[in-house]
Amino acid sequence: MERPGISWVGFPPPTIGDVPQPTDLPTGDEKRTAVRSMFDAVAPRYDLVNRIMTFGLDVRWRRRTLRDLRLPPRTTVLDLASGTGDFCRELAAADIRVIGVDLSLGMLQNARTDAPLAQADVMRLPVPDASVDGVTCGFALRNFVELTPFFAELARVVRPGGRIALLEVGQPTNPLLRWGHGIYFGKVVPLIGGLLSDKAAYRYLPKSVAYLPEPDVLLGMVRDAGFADATRTLLAPGAAQLLVGTRDG
Repeated sequence: MERPGISWVGFPPPTIGDVPQPTDLPTGDEKRTAVRSMFDAVAPRYDLVNRIMTFGLDVRWRRRTLRDLRLPPRTTVLDLASGTGDFCRELAAADIRVIGVDLSLGMLQNARTDAPLAQADVMRLPVPDASVDGVTCGFALRNFVELTPFFAELARVVRPGGRIALLEVGQPTNPLLRWGHGIYFGKVVPLIGGLLSDKAAYRYLPKSVAYLPEPDVLLGMVRDAGFADATRTLLAPGAAQLLVGTRDG
C-alpha cells in the first residue's frame, strides 16, 4: 500500500560514476538498483541499527549539520536521501519547511515524519531552478551513482545565497583512531547489522567508503559546482565529515 503523502517521480537512466570504482562493488545502473533494493530491505530496523553502531553519535552529528546549515525559520529545505526522516524531524522542529526525497520506497514507507515526501532520483529533482533555500543530505554521497551531476543538481535547485549541508562518513586523521575505526567499521558494524537486519547490506556499508573521492577532491567538486566557500569538517571522533557551503550569487 502506498504511504499517504509520498509522490512518485520518474527516474532518469543512471550513468557510470566519477568517483573511484572498486572492482568488487557495483557501478552504474547495477549500483543504483542494488542501493535501492538494499535500503528497501534495511528500512524497518534502520534507525535501531544506526543508533547502536554509532553509539547515538549520529543524532549529535545531525544536529551539528543543521546548526551549520544556518537557515532561519520558514525557509524551505530539501532533505535528500531522507530515509526514515531523521533530518526531516529536526528541520520541522526548527520551523523550517522541509520536503524529504529518497529513492527507496521502503525507507519512505517507514518514515516517521509529517513532512511531505517524494520518491525521486537525486540526479533529477522534481523542483524548479533556484526554488529552495537549502539542502541537507545524510550519509548518502557514497551511494549515488555519480557525484559531479549531483552537485550540479544542488546548484540548480538552491537559490543564490542558499545553503547546503552534507553529512557523510569519514575517517579519523589520528593513526591510532584510524586503525581502531577501521576494525570497528569493517568488522563490528557488519556483525551488528547482520544480527539485527540484513547481512549483505551491512557488509556493503564499510566497503562503500571506497566510492568517495579523497577529501580535497570531494571538497573541490562541491566548490566547482557553485559553492565556492564550501568547507569540510571532521566531526569527533572523526568517523563523520560535514560539507557545508553557500550557493554563489
